[in-house]
Amino acid sequence: QVRLKESGGASVQAGGSLRLSCTPSRYADRYTYDDYCMGWFRHSPGKEREGVALIDSDLNTRYADRVKGRFTISKDRAYNTLYLEMSSLMPEDTAMYYCAAIRDLGVCAVADVAKWDYSGQGTQVTVSK
Repeated sequence: QVRLKESGGASVQAGGSLRLSCTPSRYADRYTYDDYCMGWFRHSPGKEREGVALIDSDLNTRYADRVKGRFTISKDRAYNTLYLEMSSLMPEDTAMYYCAAIRDLGVCAVADVAKWDYSGQGTQVTVSK
């Protein structure tokens, strides 16, 4: 069982920046942090859940088209933390952001992040005009 906890959400003005963090607190006994694809998805009322970004066990990254060039996903192995750096934020980025994880079997895709096995409780990002 993987437990994830997000933090860093806030209210910002358009054009601003935020950094979200995700700390896994527990992993399945047989696997380590490096065995998983880690990612972020978001959800706002009335909209479908949307995969935002992922980083796989080889540290390859992938992004949704809407956030390419503005968001950066990374993970710090020393501190066991996943990050999402967001810049040039727009009102349409307003959503609850969730961290997610799935064992890396070589087929992790951004479109699927919202369906992964494990996710946290979310952190709210609100971008005003």
